[in-house]
Amino acid sequence: MSMTADLDAPPFSKRLRASTWTVHQKANHSRYMGALFGGELPLAGYTRLAVQYYFIYRAIERASDAMTADAVGREFVFDELRRLPALESDLAHLLGPGWRTEIRPLPATEAYTARIAEASGWAGGYVAHHYTRYLGDIAGGQAIRRLLEKKFGLTADGARFYHFDAIGSAPAFRDRYRAKLDVAPWTDAERDRVIGECTVAFEHNIAIFDELATELELGAAAEG
Repeated sequence: MSMTADLDAPPFSKRLRASTWTVHQKANHSRYMGALFGGELPLAGYTRLAVQYYFIYRAIERASDAMTADAVGREFVFDELRRLPALESDLAHLLGPGWRTEIRPLPATEAYTARIAEASGWAGGYVAHHYTRYLGDIAGGQAIRRLLEKKFGLTADGARFYHFDAIGSAPAFRDRYRAKLDVAPWTDAERDRVIGECTVAFEHNIAIFDELATELELGAAAEG
């Protein structure tokens, strides 16, 4: 297997973004996200998503711990990105001190976290799931942060998940992350695998949004 030698080829980070654009947009336009940004959900409706994020980020950050010993994977382990402490604070605020005994993952979330664990046996699989979630939170997720502040008055507790103060400049951090993607020592075939796994990650997110929409009975309103 040989590394990509075509100097005219776009950087891998740009190819990755372009290749996942369609499924990314599908996630953004899911019934659940439409209801969230349309102001249709009560705070409890957002809290159901935050609960699922707890299980998702616990799985990714467990994989991050394992990747510290991997020559490629450790380049994508950023302690300043870790979301579990923020999610724990948010859930304590949103659900009360007994939140740990009250939460449960949806079946779609269980499938997603199982896939994260399986894919993270290889650094590229880990990076695919890490990239899909964290860079989305740093960028598009900030719209949810603004929504939580405007609609529910959550400027700190309850919305800490979307606060990335520890990374400094968000654009600079994203550029640094993408530069790491561009120089990761993957073959063309392995880069294709990373793209494929990112698509899988987006599809898992969509499945969670769809299950939340069904649970919250958003289907009829969205279709009618």
